[in-house]
Amino acid sequence: MNNQNYKIKLKNITTLVFDVDGVLTNGKLLITSNGEMLRSMDAKDGFAMKYAIDNGFKISIISGGKDESVRNRLEKLGIKDIYLDSHNKIESYNHLLDKYKLSINNILYMGDDMPDIPVMNKSGVSCCPQDAATDVKNIADYISHKDGGNGCVREIIEQVLRVQK
Repeated sequence: MNNQNYKIKLKNITTLVFDVDGVLTNGKLLITSNGEMLRSMDAKDGFAMKYAIDNGFKISIISGGKDESVRNRLEKLGIKDIYLDSHNKIESYNHLLDKYKLSINNILYMGDDMPDIPVMNKSGVSCCPQDAATDVKNIADYISHKDGGNGCVREIIEQVLRVQK
């Protein structure tokens, strides 16, 4: 990981793509007696995503999970491109590229586990939370100092904004 190169690459980012479980959440699930799965998201991550959207950045979500309450939360932040139940994340990613005619160099992707690796390998900047899987950390351009669900999304958004403004 070359810190200088990754900072230079942040200048080109227009689109930020995030996984949900392990990135926007800490990856833990609370399961209620009726089988409902509850997740926790950091409000600071939500604020940062909304702020980025309000400042002209595109935010997208690609997740293997399919909980519609996650979609509802993210839509309230203004996120329009939400791919849930995405078991082959590279297909969703390629759809996003085609839909907006995006260049790989303009995309930052943050993931935390094995299904994220193909997308990370095809992104201008790949990053992960501090507690990501080892194989993910090994290919990431940047590893956050924060764990998933604990502000890692806000931290990388702030870096992009600082480099560009």
